[in-house]
Amino acid sequence: MPRRKANAMTRTKIESASEQSNFVERRRWPRTVQAPFYETIADREELASLSFCTSHAAPAHQFSAWREHIAPLVDARLPETARSGDGFTAKQTIWNLEGVLLIQQEAAPFRYERSAGKVRFSAIDHWQVTFLRTGKTWTSVNGYVVENEPGMMEIRALGCPFYGRTLGAKSVTLIMPCDLFADHGGLPGTSNNIVLGGARVKLVSNYVSFLEANLSRLTKDDLHGVRQQLEEMIFHSVAPLVNGHMNGDRSSEIGLMAKARRFIQSSIGSSDLTPEAVSRELAISRTKLYELFQASGGVLNYIRRRRLLAARAALADMSNGHKIADIAKDLGFESAANFSRAFTHEFGYSPSEVRRHSGECKTEHLRSMTETPTFDSWLNTLGL
Repeated sequence: MPRRKANAMTRTKIESASEQSNFVERRRWPRTVQAPFYETIADREELASLSFCTSHAAPAHQFSAWREHIAPLVDARLPETARSGDGFTAKQTIWNLEGVLLIQQEAAPFRYERSAGKVRFSAIDHWQVTFLRTGKTWTSVNGYVVENEPGMMEIRALGCPFYGRTLGAKSVTLIMPCDLFADHGGLPGTSNNIVLGGARVKLVSNYVSFLEANLSRLTKDDLHGVRQQLEEMIFHSVAPLVNGHMNGDRSSEIGLMAKARRFIQSSIGSSDLTPEAVSRELAISRTKLYELFQASGGVLNYIRRRRLLAARAALADMSNGHKIADIAKDLGFESAANFSRAFTHEFGYSPSEVRRHSGECKTEHLRSMTETPTFDSWLNTLGL
């Protein structure tokens, strides 16, 4: 390239750079620069979690430690061919999503049972939704056995007895209160002890895996959206497979049932809570109302059971010092005698037995509540 031409190009570049350095942007209005926002560690409130591992115990005491840890949920036993002295490896982390518990678990083979006696004296009637990552389980309810394996979603009602066994398995379980699905009228009753598969289940499983990977990043502000997403995804995975394809009439019934449940729950202690009051609230006839609650034995039976469940929870509440007669009156029962008869007929034991059973462990329970949260306390207060 000729020297004259090169010098000309150099001068052009220098002049261009000079013009850029002297450039002044002309605006009609002044510009305010907004600095980017950054989350600081101090701004984040970490989710509450409980961790358990048997490795800290001597091999001979590992299984007894595991059995005691999960006792609020199930009674655990070793396989018939195993010996307690051989050791038992298990680890579990429970995350409180404030309305849902997410349990990450890895454990050696064991047998489990939630007996009729445990259900009778427990206020826990939540749904248990389990995804196996490895291993296999077999669970029996009323003689019907379901087999769970990776890629499937298992649903079970903790308000019903069951027993089963598991191979060495890694799993993630969601404990969800029944009323979480109230906006949909609740999960279908036939959802108990079923295993589901398919594209929708895979979508739910992937979302749960996403939650697991991000639990340390979630904040309490995220939890409402997380619970809502889980509720929607699980319901819409279960209902179509259990009930078949819903028509318009069925969808309308679900909406009415959800509204009825909310009204009954909000008025549970009112003496004015009658079938007529529910009919007026829903703007439907008594005949239609009875059709809605036919599967529950009628609306009166549903109201009575909800009141009795509320009474049982109040009686089992360690901090509730109200007399049995006062609890009965607050929940709309005309007399303590009528309440006691209805309660005993419903559950097979008296209100005083619940109060006495709760009182036996009151001191230990209150001490643990003041020191640190426990699996038991989280299960009993879930959804409240």
